[in-house]
Amino acid sequence: MAKRQIFYSFHFKNDVMRVQQIRNIGALEDNKPVSANDWEEVKKKGDDSIRKWIDDNMKYRSCVVVLVGEETSQRRWVKHEIKKAWDEGKGLLGVYIHNLRDPNTGTSNKGDNPFLQFTFKDSYGNIKTIPCRNPSASDAYNDIKNNLEAWVEEAIENNS
Repeated sequence: MAKRQIFYSFHFKNDVMRVQQIRNIGALEDNKPVSANDWEEVKKKGDDSIRKWIDDNMKYRSCVVVLVGEETSQRRWVKHEIKKAWDEGKGLLGVYIHNLRDPNTGTSNKGDNPFLQFTFKDSYGNIKTIPCRNPSASDAYNDIKNNLEAWVEEAIENNS
């Protein structure tokens, strides 16, 4: 099977080091985040620039994976990306990353499920639940590595 093209949604400042670990797993097509300097430049240009960056980077992706850290559910642009993914019929999935060790700060507290702020309905009006996976605390990296592809496939099927 061809590797899926994934858009990762996350809180850059708090979680970029944890996110890099997941990107380096290699299970799915590589999707590099903007560097800190690039993200700062995009942010300086304002909301329209951020929306365009999200649109350009989410285009042609089959699934949005929200990598949930301690403050992710509170992030304005993460919420925007979640809504956009659902509205465009993309797969949508959450994966808690608080148990991945950041080399500078260690692990963190578990954040709130960002999907609980939304009501997702299918084309028949039935409420859908978006999965938010919580990898094993003792081996979060390998749990994600061994299951991410299957979780993504389930998420794509869930929103089709």
